[in-house]
Amino acid sequence: MGFISEIDLLRVDLTNRKIKKETITGDKVRKYLGGRGLASKILYDEIDPKVDPLSPDNKLIFATGLLTGTAASTGGRYMVVTKGPLTGTIASSNSGGFFGAELKFSGNDLIIFEGKADKPVYLSIDGDQIKIKDANNIWGKNVNQSTDLLKEEFGNSNAKVSCIGPAGENKVLFASIMNDKNRAAGRTGVGAVMGSKNLKAVIVKADQKTIDYNKDKLMEVVKKHTKRIKENGVTGEGLPALGTKVLDNIINSNGLYPTRNFQEATFKYTSEVSGEALVEKGYLTNNTGCYGCPIRCGREVELPNGRKGEGPEYETGWAFGADCGVDDLHAVTEANFLCNELGLDTITAGTTIACAMELYEKGYIDKDELDNGPELKFGSSESIIYYTKKMAYREGIGDELAMGSYRFAESKGHPEFSMTVKKQELPAYDPRGVQGHGLQYVTSNRGGCHVRGYMISPEILGVPEKLEPQELKGKPEWVKTFQDLTAIIDSIGMCLFTSFELGLEDYNDLVNSGVGFDFSPEQLLKVGERIYNLERKFNLEAGITPKEDSLPARFTEKPIPNGPQKGNLSKYKEILKEYYELRGWGQDGYITKQKLNDLGL
Repeated sequence: MGFISEIDLLRVDLTNRKIKKETITGDKVRKYLGGRGLASKILYDEIDPKVDPLSPDNKLIFATGLLTGTAASTGGRYMVVTKGPLTGTIASSNSGGFFGAELKFSGNDLIIFEGKADKPVYLSIDGDQIKIKDANNIWGKNVNQSTDLLKEEFGNSNAKVSCIGPAGENKVLFASIMNDKNRAAGRTGVGAVMGSKNLKAVIVKADQKTIDYNKDKLMEVVKKHTKRIKENGVTGEGLPALGTKVLDNIINSNGLYPTRNFQEATFKYTSEVSGEALVEKGYLTNNTGCYGCPIRCGREVELPNGRKGEGPEYETGWAFGADCGVDDLHAVTEANFLCNELGLDTITAGTTIACAMELYEKGYIDKDELDNGPELKFGSSESIIYYTKKMAYREGIGDELAMGSYRFAESKGHPEFSMTVKKQELPAYDPRGVQGHGLQYVTSNRGGCHVRGYMISPEILGVPEKLEPQELKGKPEWVKTFQDLTAIIDSIGMCLFTSFELGLEDYNDLVNSGVGFDFSPEQLLKVGERIYNLERKFNLEAGITPKEDSLPARFTEKPIPNGPQKGNLSKYKEILKEYYELRGWGQDGYITKQKLNDLGL
């Protein structure tokens, strides 16, 4: 079987306030690893995919990866897996920081939350003392306040906290779960599911920081990998110096930097809100890293008014910046701070405001609907701050915006202004400018997403090799491989950024040396394929049909109007069936029985 023969989990029945310890042994660990893979398998087995995401019948799973807490570089990640309320798809949101490693050290690889508490509660894990406790005193508090109060009550400042803010409590459909104050399991609305269960937080402090793995063999591999990661131009230079916002000028200069709700693909004022600007304006005070991270791409920031926090990341800065037409870095950073404190997914929050701005400027929102708030005009610094707060507390028009851009635009009679796939807002890369990445958007199992198969890496950054962004040939195979590899990275508990330097054989060496498996690279990649197909199977049974493997008409009918990619459209339809064929699916996008049998599904 291998060095690790079982996975330990907690099953927390919130309805009846009961906690039970269980173990998963045997073949399931080898077939699904941990993290995203194993949690997705548990969710699929235990709930009806058609369940209402905000009902007590949905389950919420915190899952550490197979190598979380080990010596593996960046091995501190954990996943939150559930059925997402924003999309209706299977949701698996990844977060870093230190919470995941601490959870693993406590002897709990996964936590399955079931049912719904009759009043606000939190889960306390203090060594082997595990209790469901009353959370009335922190319900309504923001993330920072909740974290500090919980640590004070717990009596240990070194305890790690994962919690929701007011957005999760108010069941905003894109509420995030925040850990270590500034790290987010951000997308698909996992925080709303947590709020629907009256679960405010999880706090954990392990008695000891030792877990069962082959440390000596793993360290031999890790030392070689860490040296390469530190020497890599992206992970050793760009990300430590400028964080993910190293991308702003790169993506803008390549002509795929979405602006004003994706109406344009270059932003005239990118230099004002870029990673370089964060340094030049004196906002950046330090770079930070998550558990076991040699990259340290996190940004500790202080505004001129003394307000401190982390970020913004590339996606956040773009969503509140160029996508809203805002060139005010102070306002963008403040909006980011608010999202972290209130518990909002920054991408959906910013792009939902951008969608509302286009609707307003085209006359589909009346001024009196704004309740004396600032006009929703592109470029309005005041708007991005004001409406972020309104969404979190569901006040005024914020109550409608809290449903995400698709439902909001649909309520105004114009869903075409929502730049979403499967009702989840697209991130900061115009699919008309990168054909492979566009195909990845439409085939992502959790809707519009860039981290299910980051095709920007080869198409723009030239890693592991440079691909022509507008070329169609070969892109389906690249997308499939990236998606399957990402499923592995998420399931072993490492950061996706390591893939700028490491490849399949490297991850295979990490798994085999760390836990004693005997995978070949091809066998490990098949695990990723199994996970990806399981997620697709869940979505199909949930009623997410292949018709939703599509982009908004703007990307196939309206060419990019300016910049280096002027005149280009997304051509994903020309290669979608080839992708289905490579996946072993039917040309209609449904998984064939032969493929299910081949993968043991």
